Amino acid sequence: MTDPSPMQKQVEAIYRAESRRVFATLIRLLGDFDLAEEALHEAFAVAMEQWPHQGMPAKPRPWLVSVGRFRAIDNLRRRTRFDASLADLAQRLEAQPDLPSDEEVEDDRLRLIFTCCHPALPQDAQVALTLREVCGLKTEEIASAFLVAPPALAQRIVRAKAKIRAAGIPYRVPSLEDLPDRLEAVLQVIYLVFNEGYAASSGPSLTRADLSGEAIRLGRLVLELLPNPEVMGLLALMLLQESRRQARTSATGDLILLADQDRALWNQEQIAEGRSLVQQALSSAQVGPYGIQAAIAAVHAEAPDPAATDWAQIVGLYSLLAQIEPSPIVQLNRAVAVAMRDGPLAGLQLLDDILAEGDLAHYHLAHAARADLCRQLGKTAGAKASYQRALELVKQEPERRFLESRLRELV
Repeated sequence: MTDPSPMQKQVEAIYRAESRRVFATLIRLLGDFDLAEEALHEAFAVAMEQWPHQGMPAKPRPWLVSVGRFRAIDNLRRRTRFDASLADLAQRLEAQPDLPSDEEVEDDRLRLIFTCCHPALPQDAQVALTLREVCGLKTEEIASAFLVAPPALAQRIVRAKAKIRAAGIPYRVPSLEDLPDRLEAVLQVIYLVFNEGYAASSGPSLTRADLSGEAIRLGRLVLELLPNPEVMGLLALMLLQESRRQARTSATGDLILLADQDRALWNQEQIAEGRSLVQQALSSAQVGPYGIQAAIAAVHAEAPDPAATDWAQIVGLYSLLAQIEPSPIVQLNRAVAVAMRDGPLAGLQLLDDILAEGDLAHYHLAHAARADLCRQLGKTAGAKASYQRALELVKQEPERRFLESRLRELV
């Protein structure tokens, strides 16, 4: 197998960076998810064929949209022999302008998110569809986030696309009057995209900067539309978490825990913006789960070293979060914070109660947290058993290497 040429590598890089934006615009132009997906791949196939000889266009994104649209029109015209109704669609598509502007392409991703998050769809389908079609996550990655089997998740996405087509759901950002009712699902989508970028569910790398960067960009767009305290809270949370990216892995890609990170590597510009947004969000009487999580992240960001972390405040914030939005994950995080405030035994007692309820039985981080608390208490057998269970469940290589190293350290 021959190595790819420099231009092939460039096309592949553009695909990784731009394909979902191109796809979003093709959906607006073509009005169909499957037709847009086909047009996207044909456009990049043409690019791979032409650009090595003709050079890359000055504006590759609109070029790809234009080529994809024309290929879709050609395919529709060929299919009119079998379905005459496609002729009108091809004629309508042909009447559209040749090249969309960069601004139109940028706006299309937000339009697509609101289309996927239409209230006519079940909320779990809204989130799954957006993660797949807007952000390009694989079905297996989304299934992992939802803790469901990939075939079931795939069917959920297929049904959602069929519903959009059958109901004629419009491809647009809703009016300001309708926006608040659509906001919860949109924020959930953006947060899940960020989480997949901040800590990839599987694969060789701990993070995916493309996804976390895209989530932050979308968060800014939504904040421009609706300066709501929870939108501020979500954007603050993402910025504060993202500020630690450079310190979270070693030069070899290995995981570095928060307590061991070089805080000089934290991005102070992102921290300052995040803290400012937290203050704005908390000044409102409408502060919600994202604002509280952002406040927790801000407490970490304010500590000059691990010993200076205000764990009492963090426990209090997690307790508040558990009242507003109770979940096993929140309880797990609170238990870890209690361990830091009151000692590992207090945290372990809480964590064992949480694991006994069964909701986190297949969540590797719960078992990893238990293993660490057992290790601190000298409970070697318990630590080994929990590390082994975490290793059975983990899907990400840096985390696997970290757990294996901790297991080897146990006497």
